[in-house]
Formats: sequence, structure tokens, C-alpha cells
Amino acid sequence: MDADILAEPNLLLICLNAFVAVMLLLSTLAGGMRFFMWLFPGHKHQPDSATAAAIAAAVSVLLPGHQVSRIETVRKGTS
Repeated sequence: MDADILAEPNLLLICLNAFVAVMLLLSTLAGGMRFFMWLFPGHKHQPDSATAAAIAAAVSVLLPGHQVSRIETVRKGTS
């Protein structure tokens, strides 16, 4: 009788193991990404002329008669 219980897969245990495996994989990938972002930090740059032209074109389509006077980067958490 014990052999029948061991041979029968427990669906809850299988799902729990799969969940833990996926969380470990995602945590490892997130840690690797954080490490590479620390190792190779991005450079800070100003918007180039193509970006400024695209923003100005979008504003003129969405808000006719208006123009872009200044483009700034707004950081999250600052007011």
C-alpha cells in the first residue's frame, strides 16, 4: 500500500516545486541584470535632434498651434 502512495504524484507538491524553480530562475536573472547594470553603467545624454524633432512633430499633431519650447528629463520621485 505504501508503494501506491509513493507512485501517485502529488499535484500540489509538483506545482509548488515548479513555482519555487521559476522564482529562483527569475531572481538569478534579476541579480545578473543588476550586476551588469552596476558593472556597465549607462551614460547620461541629452535628447538628440531626431528625438526633439519627433517630439515636436507629435505635439503639433496632437495640439495644433502649440510648439515645444523646452525638453527636460523628469526623474521619478522628484517634484
